[in-house]
Amino acid sequence: MNTQELIITWATPVFFLLIAIELLVAKLRGRRAYASGDTVNSIGLGVISQIVGVFSKLLTFGIYAWCVQHLALFTLPADSLWVWAGALLLYDFCYYWLHRMGHEVNILWAAHVVHHQSEHYNLSTALRQTGSGALLGWLFYLPLALLGVPLKVFVIVALIDLLYQFWVHTEQIGRLGWFDRVFCSPSNHRAHHAVNDRYLDRNYGGILILWDRLFGSFVEEDDNDPPVYGTRSPLRSWNPLWANAEVYWKTAVDMWHARRWRDKLLLWLKPPGWRPAELTARYPKPAFTMIAERFNPPLSRALTIYALLQFALLLGMTTQFLGMAGAASLSALLAYAAYLVISLWVLGALMEGRRWALWVEGVRVLATALVPVLSGRWFGIGHLDGHIALAFAAVFGLSALVLPWLGGAQRPIALHRDATAS
Repeated sequence: MNTQELIITWATPVFFLLIAIELLVAKLRGRRAYASGDTVNSIGLGVISQIVGVFSKLLTFGIYAWCVQHLALFTLPADSLWVWAGALLLYDFCYYWLHRMGHEVNILWAAHVVHHQSEHYNLSTALRQTGSGALLGWLFYLPLALLGVPLKVFVIVALIDLLYQFWVHTEQIGRLGWFDRVFCSPSNHRAHHAVNDRYLDRNYGGILILWDRLFGSFVEEDDNDPPVYGTRSPLRSWNPLWANAEVYWKTAVDMWHARRWRDKLLLWLKPPGWRPAELTARYPKPAFTMIAERFNPPLSRALTIYALLQFALLLGMTTQFLGMAGAASLSALLAYAAYLVISLWVLGALMEGRRWALWVEGVRVLATALVPVLSGRWFGIGHLDGHIALAFAAVFGLSALVLPWLGGAQRPIALHRDATAS
């Protein structure tokens, strides 16, 4: 486990503690800050992002390390306070432009959209991260490598910038006076996540909001126009795979239908939502209308509790996965990653109320119960302790036994929006 993964692992309990505090504060104020399906989906997408990160480190940090070694204009010391301060400032500047281009260039939006899909705005939204951002995001940080910022410094300042942004994803903190004018704050970032015309594509700063003031992208939150969250093409799904693939797929379909090669390219490079006139005429899409009801398929209380318990177990497994990332074989890591991602996909379908998900979930938990007992192994663990194997059999075997009862308690439903979510 590298330094960044170690810090994130240790920070995770703090994240969940703060989420619990936010939930309590909202309840005391008579507000509904969280919905179970949305929260599981957001955190699950964060889990997938961390899983993908284990395999993408070679691309992101590997390229950066090579550039520092071979292309750097200067050799900067890693023990200088000025190097650290300058690196953090420059990183935040580069992040501003990556973030801004993530809203202005469709291929970058295809990755960044994941963070904006939630129709709620709470601390779990901060954990909602893309699984494909590493494909192009590293390009925006090459200036730090060219200036000679050491890899160790780059990794830590990137983590500082990321961790800072966690606390601004809340509706429970109001205006902060002078702080709002200098730093990214909850008020500033609420405006960034809104789809209202007033707020659309504004406030990109990670730590400093001064970048937005400098480059003309700042907007102040207006109490007379409360932010409405989500995207202008709502996801309406708890499927984490579709959440990551949505814009890529829709753009690929438009690209297939476009007649001119120039338009096929521009569909990726133009702002999100751009389509050539001939394509719009042949395949029109409905105009944007502000959503009044949040996506929230009804789910029985028993099935909700089951899903939350299974999700908690998957979070524990993810921690184990991240811990073995530096020692296990690539095949074991890939197999474990596939198991975790498939599990999250099935859990999302279960929380959407899809009947087939009960059968697939039954197969999943039954296999999870039997494989450790019969083989004495688990992903990356060659000789599993017998007590742990029995614990797997007990927990997941019981899960398999209660699923038919849970399925009977869940009425067949059609997906719809919940007007009471607020």
